[in-house]
Formats: sequence, C-alpha cells, structure tokens
Amino acid sequence: MKDSLNSKAYIHATETLGTVDGPGIRYVLFLQGCPFQCKYCHNRDSWEPNIREQKTVQDILDDYNKYKHFYKNGGLTVSGGEPLMQLPFLIDLFKEAKALGIHTALDTSGGTFNPNREQEFLELLKYTDLVMLDLKLMDDEKHKWLTGHSNVNILKFAQFVDNHNIDMYIRHVIIPEINDEEKYYKPLRDFLDTLNNVKKIELLKYHNLGIDKWAQIGYVYELPHIRPATQEDIDKASKIIIDGYKFKK
Repeated sequence: MKDSLNSKAYIHATETLGTVDGPGIRYVLFLQGCPFQCKYCHNRDSWEPNIREQKTVQDILDDYNKYKHFYKNGGLTVSGGEPLMQLPFLIDLFKEAKALGIHTALDTSGGTFNPNREQEFLELLKYTDLVMLDLKLMDDEKHKWLTGHSNVNILKFAQFVDNHNIDMYIRHVIIPEINDEEKYYKPLRDFLDTLNNVKKIELLKYHNLGIDKWAQIGYVYELPHIRPATQEDIDKASKIIIDGYKFKK
C-alpha cells in the first residue's frame, strides 16, 4: 500500500498567514516548476522544475499544525509555479488534509490538464474543495504569445471542474495594452456564462514588481513598457466580465 505521508514534492516557498488565496486565513504552499513562461510573471524563479528542497506530505502537515489555530475559517491552499506539475504529491497531500478536516484549495492555471489522465484528475477533485483558476486570455494565439502555451487545455480543465460541481474562483489579470479591451472581455464573459459553479470572479491589477527578480536571476523582463493597471481599468473590465453574473450560491 502506498504511504501517502511520505510522498514528496519540490517546494518553492510557504506562507503561513495567507489572506488572498481562498477563504479565511490560509497556509499557502507554493510548489516549484511551471510549464508556462508568462511575460509578466512575478515569480520567475519558480519556473524550473526539480530544483529546490523536497518535502513530504508529513512535513507539510506538521508545519500546518504549528499554525492551525489561525485557520479555523481557512485552510490549505496549494499554488505554484504550477501545482498540477506534481500531481501525485498534490493528490496525496489533499487526501491526507481532507482526512484531518482541512479545507483544500488549488490555485492553478490548469495548463497541464490532460484528458487522457482523467482518472488522476478525478482523484484530485475528490479531495478538493475549491479551485482558483487563472484565465488569462480567450484568444489562443495571443495566449501563446503571452504564456508560451495554448489555452485549449485550460478551458477544458475549467469545464471538467465545473462538470464535477467543484466550487471555483476565477482570476483574471488586467494587463493594459494586452487584454484590456472589450474584444477580450466579451469572449471571457461568454465562456464564464457556460459555467455553473463559479463563486467569485477576481479581477487583478497587472503590476511590474517582478522586474527586479527577473534581473537578479539573469533574465530580461519583457514588459517593462506596460504601465500597472489602475482601479479605473478594473472598473471598466468589471462592467462586462462581472456585472449581472449569476454566481453559485
């Protein structure tokens, strides 16, 4: 029999008092490795897989328990990088967390979803309370330019999660000059209208705070000319993407 508690993953970082990664105060685990190359990524050092320290499920739960009195209305969120790159560990961690009554949230781009591995993803959803899905662009060609990858499997993952009645938060970064026009907002809203389990839509402001981190590890940030998004940008997008949306109760 597999010992889930000894399952290992490469860890990028942890945050013990997360307040923006799901409901309540949360323990946030950032896994190492990401298949995307987002031009605006503020954690460029999280891309390379199979580096950094490895920790077991038991290690993570032991650390969680040090702070569990803070998490009464919160729980555990796993982010990245892209957490789905280390799917077996993620399944084991969420399985053990649910056995302890911990609320589990997955913060993902969904880009590594593979319909041919449906049973593994179904196993993950058995132990997942909330999926926070980052939808960047509906235009596939522009998505490839921005991230290095197609959005086809991302949209399939959104539908897969929705079909299995898992609560979802949708996150969308507003990037001036790149995705801040109605021609980008309307297709996103049309897609969201096909989903039945969205509890929240979060419109996030693009920022360039990652520029220094790119430089520190020897890379050139590709969008230095793009201004940070403003509240006015968010309000404009919200009128199309959010106003009148039928959220899951």
